[in-house]
Amino acid sequence: MSEQQSHSYVKYSTIFFALCICTVLSILFDFIDLREKNFLGLNGVVLLSLVVLSIACAKALFVMIYFMHLKFEGRWKYVLLSPTIILAMGLTIAMTPDIGIHYYVDESPQVDYLKQAQQATPESGPANNAEKSHVE
Repeated sequence: MSEQQSHSYVKYSTIFFALCICTVLSILFDFIDLREKNFLGLNGVVLLSLVVLSIACAKALFVMIYFMHLKFEGRWKYVLLSPTIILAMGLTIAMTPDIGIHYYVDESPQVDYLKQAQQATPESGPANNAEKSHVE
């Protein structure tokens, strides 16, 4: 007297075609130039970024839900994902001062040397090439 459980099976070809459509959409949005346009009060680049990121999230959700079979798992998957989410948030919070302060300097000794060599050499003459000015 065992009752048969009803399993909902997914046609993987449908998910594959949905992923293909999302990929084509993201490629099409890659070729659209919206740098100087405004839509709905948003800058074109911001809108394009939001659209492309939402398509990427949709593709990731399709893969996670159907191909990784997370749709058919119980609620314990949230227990397994909670440490990952906590660590990701902690890493983001820990890196915020490094990103926000900008204490890294963009100085390069090579660029400074080239500027000094270009200023030191006259415009005419064999030593015009700044890259080879240190070679005798």
